[in-house]
Amino acid sequence: MSLTLSSLPRLLQLCSPSLPVGAYAYSQGLECAVERGWVRDEASASDWILGLLGHGLRRLDLPVFARLYRGWCTADPEAVRRWNARLYASREAEELQREDRHLGAALARLLVDLGVAEAESWRNAPRVCFATLFVLAAVKWDIPLPEAAAGYAWAWTENQVIAATRLLPLGQTASQRLLAAAGPVIAAAVEQGLALADEDIGAGAPGLALAGALHETQYSRLFRS
Repeated sequence: MSLTLSSLPRLLQLCSPSLPVGAYAYSQGLECAVERGWVRDEASASDWILGLLGHGLRRLDLPVFARLYRGWCTADPEAVRRWNARLYASREAEELQREDRHLGAALARLLVDLGVAEAESWRNAPRVCFATLFVLAAVKWDIPLPEAAAGYAWAWTENQVIAATRLLPLGQTASQRLLAAAGPVIAAAVEQGLALADEDIGAGAPGLALAGALHETQYSRLFRS
């Protein structure tokens, strides 16, 4: 399968910040990192965002993404449920699990409205990951795995950069530099993540875990995670 001119717009639709799932309301611990002074400028924002991209997404989200893709392609609901549960359980804090659940359920509702019947059973699932429904849409819309995985990583990165722009004295040019720097990191993360063996899946991010937990009791917040 190759990306076609008909499937490309569907990929762009999935990756767009205007996708109505509410991703703009979450920072994935970045707000706490800024509050604590761990992230304070363009350089430290780049270290935080690209570090999580090149480590966490590469070793966890993207290899699980590939297995979810295979499960949806082969109509194997048990495999989809198993890998969805693995990804959900791997989130470092309760807020991060809640974020995944809210985004996943929102995308499930949207996909049902767009005619993807397989999303119906996930609308009210107690544990659902955004990646699970993102992959379902990619499979139904004939988006190849590498391009779908790159789009998923790009959407995550862009949302982090948007959050950083709101939280820091970070100008639009600096934000674009961050996104430009993310390109090669995304390419490497996708290539390596999709090739990872089952026994090598997993990533630990202590800073993210601390930020996620501390954010729950942070006094003043713009974001829900």
